[in-house]
Amino acid sequence: MINLNRPPARVFYVFQENSLLVPEHTGDSEIHKPIDSAKLSFIHSQDIDSFLIPSIDNPVIAINTLSINSNAPVPGWKQVPLRQLISAISAGITDDSTGNLNRILRAFHITQWRRESKFCGCCGKQNIDAEMETARLCPSCGHLEFPRISPAVITLIINDNDEALLAHNKKFAAGIYSLIAGFNEAGESLEATVIREIKEETSIDVKDISYVKSQAWPFPNSLMAGFTARHAGGDIKVDGMEIEDAQWFSRDRLPQIPGHGSISRYLIELWLKGDLSY
Repeated sequence: MINLNRPPARVFYVFQENSLLVPEHTGDSEIHKPIDSAKLSFIHSQDIDSFLIPSIDNPVIAINTLSINSNAPVPGWKQVPLRQLISAISAGITDDSTGNLNRILRAFHITQWRRESKFCGCCGKQNIDAEMETARLCPSCGHLEFPRISPAVITLIINDNDEALLAHNKKFAAGIYSLIAGFNEAGESLEATVIREIKEETSIDVKDISYVKSQAWPFPNSLMAGFTARHAGGDIKVDGMEIEDAQWFSRDRLPQIPGHGSISRYLIELWLKGDLSY
């Protein structure tokens, strides 16, 4: 709960599409730090969406600059794609950078949701901000809306030869292989999602499903739950719609894998180090 007896910390982040906007000479070791408000003179007050984010230390006021067009660079500033930001921070992780990364991802997730929740989904009236919590309130019908979170699973699958199943999705850059992932459906457990997604995309069956860790992934509003599983039967046959290719890979014959900071990379590295328990 927000402590209303002390002023909130004023922390500013500028988002432009799926990027963080920072002064152009900002180095990788500094990109996770909040922007000094004195540098934001190019932003008009009506373009600033300020909101409180409850946190452990202090509430945060983040901003969303709605008037900045992604095709119109801001002189003296540069875009840092959030996926690049995650990789850069993860390469030199510190307690300070971890806390700021979590705050950036949370702020980005909420700014996207606020853009999409201006009006009540029940009666169409314009929402207002709820008091004491991060939510939208309809002043007409009383409907309360919270930031949307879409659970998804991502799974490292190992066969009896201790090889990992890696797949190339049509949306990936050329040569990149990663793990099978997919969204949780209504009424479905996460374990059931693991089984269904793997079967749909590669035709194989799995067993011994085990949860490892999760990661906030606000693209736009996901929570990725990471699992491991063992191959239980069936030959690989990709769906051809999302997955173009999938193969069993040994540790000494790896394709290009996702960058540092992603949960897929984390799971793959656990396997590479032999740190998985089956």
